This record gives sequence, C-alpha cells and structure tokens, in this order.
Amino acid sequence: MNKFFAVLLVLLTSVVAFGQKDSTHPAKPAKKDWSKVLLGNRSADHLMMQFGYDNWAGRPDTIRTNGFSRSFNLYFLFDFPFKSDPRISVAAGLGFGCSNIFFDKQQVLVAALNPTLAFPDNTGSDHFKKYKLVATYLDVPLELRYAFDPEHSNSSWKLAVGAKVGALLSTYTKGKTLQNNANQTLNNYIEKESSKKYFNGTSLAATIRVSYGVFGVYGQYQVTPFIKTNYGPPVYPFAFGIVLSGL
Repeated sequence: MNKFFAVLLVLLTSVVAFGQKDSTHPAKPAKKDWSKVLLGNRSADHLMMQFGYDNWAGRPDTIRTNGFSRSFNLYFLFDFPFKSDPRISVAAGLGFGCSNIFFDKQQVLVAALNPTLAFPDNTGSDHFKKYKLVATYLDVPLELRYAFDPEHSNSSWKLAVGAKVGALLSTYTKGKTLQNNANQTLNNYIEKESSKKYFNGTSLAATIRVSYGVFGVYGQYQVTPFIKTNYGPPVYPFAFGIVLSGL
C-alpha cells in the first residue's frame, strides 16, 4: 500500500510540475489588425519599368521571327491601398510601351497597297541582315496588388494581376544592311516604312507580376488581335521579362 501511495504521489507531483511548466508558456501573439496599420510614410505613386522578350501567339509557319524580339515599357502609377487591409491595393496609371519583333530574311509590307498585310519571303534573294516591326502604344495599366508586408515594401514579396489598355501610336518597319543570297553586304543603308492601316488601333492585355523588393518578373498576353480581322493572320502578342518597381 505504501508503494502505491508513493507512486501516486510521484504522478501527482509530475502533473503539477507539468501544469506549472505549461502555465509559463507565453500566449500566442494576437492576430495583427491590418486595418490599424498606417502607411503614411509610403509613397502613393511610383515608376514601373519592364524589359521583356516578345513574340506572337497564333503566328503561322509562314511568318519567321528571329533573334531576340523585345519590348520596353515605362509607366507611372498611383497606388490606392484598402483601408480595411493595406496589404491589398489597386493601382492605375499611364505610360508608353514599345514592341520590337525581328524577322528572318522576311519583310512586312506595312506601307503597301495590298488588301492584306504581306510577309514576303526573301530566302535565296536579296534581304536585310536585320529587319524588325516596331509598334508603340500609349498604355493605361491597371493592377490589383497584394504585398505580404506593406510597411516594408522594399523587402517584401508582392503579387499583382491586372490588365492594360493601349492606344496604338505608330507601327513601322526598319531594315538594316542589304545582303545578297550569299549573305554578302550590298549596301549599308537603312530602310524605314510606316503605316497603321493593317493594325488594330486599340489593344487589351492581361498582366501578371511577382516581385521581391524592387525586382521582379512579369508576363502579359494580348487578348485582342494585333492585325485587323481580314487584314492578316490573327496573331496575339505576348511578353515576359524583368520588372523594376517600388510597389
């Protein structure tokens, strides 16, 4: 019997000690009330620069792109955080976008009188060493953003999805260094032709962005065709690359 009470006493002592140990554990921190976070020191506007690789979805095999087709976008945006949760914000702005699509021994006759946009193949004949189609836009970007730590956005992960509406400012081609079929230089002159008649005057693109601090990556896909219906193949520009942005 004495042994029984001795074991029971040890168990009770252990339970009490364990309970006392648990009582010393700090309570779980209260969930942060984001509605009380103030972002008064954070700028409400910022620049966003994008540099990316460009191409056309839906491009037929008869259109041969070549080299590093690329784009550059520069936007100025205003950021409007939600009062209930400043991790979420909406941004809108204005800026310019420029796309450069390079072609392989092929021309794009933007200034011709053809009923449709022609892409003549110059393989085996005189051609330009470098040839590109350039499109410039006045863009209105819109974003829905999420910052994991809006109080320290320069050291926080950030996500953004949105859309971009563009007004076509110009389209032109530029050919440089005329060569023969043996790739020998015939002339070092530069040829430029400009016309917007084959291309849609407005564009709509879906956008996505992931950043840490000021550096990130982005992607965009134009949901409206670049070339007008019945004026050429229905191609849809897309791009992805790097982005520099404070928010």
